[in-house]
Amino acid sequence: MKTIFVLFDSLVRNALGCYGGSAIPTPSFSRFAERSVVFDTHFVGSLPCMPARREMHTGRLNFLHRSWGPLEPFDQSFAALLTQTGVHTHLVSDHYHYWEDGGATYHNRYSTWEFVRGQEWDKWKAMVQPPLERFRTQYHAMQQPAGPSDGRLQAMVNREFMRDEADYCCPRTFAAGFEFLDANRDADNWLLHLECFDPHEPFHAPRRFREAFPTGYSGPILDWPRYKRCAESPEEIAELRANYAALISMCDAYFGRLLDYMDRHDMWKDTALVLTTDHGFLLAEHDWWGKNRMPFFNEIAHIPLMIHHPAHASKAGQRRRALTQTVDLMPTLLSMHGVAAPATCEGHDLLPLLDGDGRLRDVALYGMFGAGTNATDGRYTYFLYPEDMTRQMLYEYTLMPMHLKSMFHVDELRGAQLSPPFSFTQGVPVLKVPARRNDKGQPTGHQGQGGGYEDTTTVLYDLQDDYEQARPFRDAQIEARLQAAMAEVMRRNDAPPEAFTRLGLPQP
Repeated sequence: MKTIFVLFDSLVRNALGCYGGSAIPTPSFSRFAERSVVFDTHFVGSLPCMPARREMHTGRLNFLHRSWGPLEPFDQSFAALLTQTGVHTHLVSDHYHYWEDGGATYHNRYSTWEFVRGQEWDKWKAMVQPPLERFRTQYHAMQQPAGPSDGRLQAMVNREFMRDEADYCCPRTFAAGFEFLDANRDADNWLLHLECFDPHEPFHAPRRFREAFPTGYSGPILDWPRYKRCAESPEEIAELRANYAALISMCDAYFGRLLDYMDRHDMWKDTALVLTTDHGFLLAEHDWWGKNRMPFFNEIAHIPLMIHHPAHASKAGQRRRALTQTVDLMPTLLSMHGVAAPATCEGHDLLPLLDGDGRLRDVALYGMFGAGTNATDGRYTYFLYPEDMTRQMLYEYTLMPMHLKSMFHVDELRGAQLSPPFSFTQGVPVLKVPARRNDKGQPTGHQGQGGGYEDTTTVLYDLQDDYEQARPFRDAQIEARLQAAMAEVMRRNDAPPEAFTRLGLPQP
């Protein structure tokens, strides 16, 4: 078996034509939809980037036990499990978080890997004396660095070395993927994980893609929104959205080159292709930019998934309504190669759904460490928050005390205790570390949460009549049913006691 797993970052579902989007031409994604089974009710699990990837690897929710962090010693990664059974796994990615402290254990689970440098604030190019005055006039005030250590300055430096389209990370990542395919497409038993950081911010695309989305904006470069409430002018909003559209267009074009490659080499008959993302992004919808601080609206949580499998080619172009999640990727990728998922996996193999629709779960649980715990049954979405975000108690359970870009500080670790094993830690006890808090007293494990979570009100939305989630409501009967289902999912995931207490749910 041969598998290509294509993962984009921040690929907004409703931007794709095959999911109803019309503002951005996405012919390649639509072309693949005709070749694949399209999942219409696919949701995130843990947010943001590395928590999502941990559950892609392990088939388990991450956010109930810890925040952003590496794979743990007891985690069972799909890449490692495949490698152990003789499948060659190869990672090609420009997603630089894999090579920071908070992601440093992922890439070595693969047989081989290649890192494409330069995205966002990857510490790639060195300028000892960067042209700060020029940067101040070249870039909009929104994306000016707060100081010399602000990663936005590094991003400005990196961009100085991206002059031609071939210098951009997405083209270089796909080029590395094609290099692997050129050398190995005639071999058997391999999985290529081809991952692009785009269309993650900053929304910096080559000129030919950007020119397709003109706006009336005439100010300095504005392509990197901060995670905050929207206070920008209509012209600034249009400019940011146009830059995102250009990046989507580039992703579509290079994904199209992969489809062309598979056509040219007749790979559809013996190669599976999986396409998805980790989460979406708010582009001023609900008056927010970003994905972390606000409630996880559908623009963030409802994501695309398309699967082509040669043994199910007769089902191409069909759609499925089954409620699926990111945790289902791990057992599905294993199943494609005849490898059984370990008992610790909570996800479901999706291959049976390629033949016909079915029911996998009553609710999908999703969220972010320290934020609300959310659930959907496909009809309703439920955002459940603690009554007081500043008084909840949370702990990080880990043997790899790493944050996004740093190790846990010794001040954090002084409060650590040894906690008994969880059901998924293979008999290994773990550190129980009090979660660090921001200046508002809210627990947070993600560096970008200095401003804290906002709009932390428990609400329901009816997706049948209000998919845009513009009309929140409360209903005791619906909430009681969803809370019972949420508590059962948390029990199966061996959530710690405080995960129940903070939400007012009965402990098992």
